[in-house]
Amino acid sequence: MTTVMARGEQGLEAFAAEAEKWLATAVPAQWRDNRGRLTGEQSDALRREWDHILWEGGYSGLSIPREYGGGGLGLAEEVVFHVLAGKAQAPDGLTRVGKTLVAPLLIKSGSPAQREKYLPPMVRGDEVWCQGFSEPEAGSDLANIQTRARRAGGGYLLTGRKVWTSFAQHAHRCLVLAQSQPDAGRYRNLSMFLVDMAQPGITISDIKQISGAVHFAEVRFDDVFVADEDRVGQDGEGWRTAMRVLADERGGVESATRYVEIRSDLDLLLDSVGHRPELAGTLRDLDVRAELLRWQLAKVVDREAGANAAFQRSASVLKVMWSELWQDVTRVGLTTAPHEHRAHWRYQYLEARAVSIYSGTNEIQRNILSERILGLPR
Repeated sequence: MTTVMARGEQGLEAFAAEAEKWLATAVPAQWRDNRGRLTGEQSDALRREWDHILWEGGYSGLSIPREYGGGGLGLAEEVVFHVLAGKAQAPDGLTRVGKTLVAPLLIKSGSPAQREKYLPPMVRGDEVWCQGFSEPEAGSDLANIQTRARRAGGGYLLTGRKVWTSFAQHAHRCLVLAQSQPDAGRYRNLSMFLVDMAQPGITISDIKQISGAVHFAEVRFDDVFVADEDRVGQDGEGWRTAMRVLADERGGVESATRYVEIRSDLDLLLDSVGHRPELAGTLRDLDVRAELLRWQLAKVVDREAGANAAFQRSASVLKVMWSELWQDVTRVGLTTAPHEHRAHWRYQYLEARAVSIYSGTNEIQRNILSERILGLPR
């Protein structure tokens, strides 16, 4: 693994220049040149390869502490790298859930033993994680989950059903939210667990999406044992830890990762139909919105070390921004792209239909913005 120097040693601009130079040759040619024509299996293989390329290059887990294999840098470097990766049309690795959601949670709330055990293989790209939150009767109402974790010798037995679990088919481990104290009040009855997906009692069923892809799955847990040492935080603190995960899911690093996908799609669109004068205004508006997303990410980075309220205000709009932008980009791509790219745009258009629903629907996000950020009455 190449060691990437910290910002304090070389400055953020020098870091960006070094990363841009590395990306110019590191992105697999098959992905860069044929992305619009790859099968799902080919895409997954290249994304898995990219996770290991990032590790070898020293760009995996930039904001994860060095003692656990990461870069020991900050949100600024993480976001800058993802923006540059978007410009370089790099793939999005399969370890995204682990590095952007699980790792920050373990750094903030996990035990030293959990960080030592789980972070290094995550950074190396050796272990894929999935997130077991949503359930059939608990999508937007996350506090209503019915998966139970009942006490057993030295741990818990997990029983329940999770749906829309991204990367479950590839995952080695799952971050699971479950009821551990059913008699406690709402928000005080949940705990967070780190679950080995190779454990007996786990059944994974593919959920085929309208695009034909299988990114999600239904996961059933039937008396799956989870040791006490794999609970994150105290028993009953699951709601608080879940909110930390969701904040990261809607925040800077995750949005920067999404920017990679959107920028790559938009560049493909500009290259293929940018010469058509009747599309000039539409393409210009999409390009401006993409750069506004990048600008908002930069503002989030600037405010990371400052007042928490200012940071939260800056980050709170990101999910609505990127999800609706990606839907609009794919809509234009589907209706204007040349024949040789039609399969790619059909796939991306159908994939993007769900992004304004998952990670908290955009309607709920707008309620959060109006009530918690702007202070408007209910």
